[in-house]
Amino acid sequence: MFQLGKTIVSEDLIEKDFVCNLGACKGECCVAGEAGAPVSKEEVSILKEIYPKVKPFLRPEGIASIEAQGTHIVSDLDELETPLVNGEECAYVNFSENGTAGCGIEDAYNAGEIDFKKPISCHLYPVRVQDYSEFAAVNYHKWPICNDACTLGNELKVPVYKFVKEALIRKFGVHWYAELEKIAEKHLL
Repeated sequence: MFQLGKTIVSEDLIEKDFVCNLGACKGECCVAGEAGAPVSKEEVSILKEIYPKVKPFLRPEGIASIEAQGTHIVSDLDELETPLVNGEECAYVNFSENGTAGCGIEDAYNAGEIDFKKPISCHLYPVRVQDYSEFAAVNYHKWPICNDACTLGNELKVPVYKFVKEALIRKFGVHWYAELEKIAEKHLL
């Protein structure tokens, strides 16, 4: 691990390779697990505000879950998350004809309806950020459902930090990312 500003960053972001392979996994990260996507306090307000514009991009099941539970929930551990459909997939998920999961929020963004791409936790994945009082821990989350993404990343030689470049810049800024690139270059020498 190394320090970068007010973050402690796992070397796995530099050393591990990753490129989402939706053809293989079908977006399983939006379906698997026991919880919705983590959202921040700021994103809670955004989700409430954009919901009317996102709603046309959602499945009836997702709409029903959001209208029953809210645009976000508070978990048993007091964490903010997106709601689930019947304890399964995220309520904001859509499925293509071949069964691949996609994000209704991102669909609304891509259609120019909103200017919020999706929750930062989703945008950053497989990177997870844990905020503490003095710093944020920036880690790579290894999940077996993403093995195909690791294989593809290895084939294409794309390290995690490059795969999530846009999201890291969104979260930490251009300067932070430029410093990360410098560290990565030195690390790989």
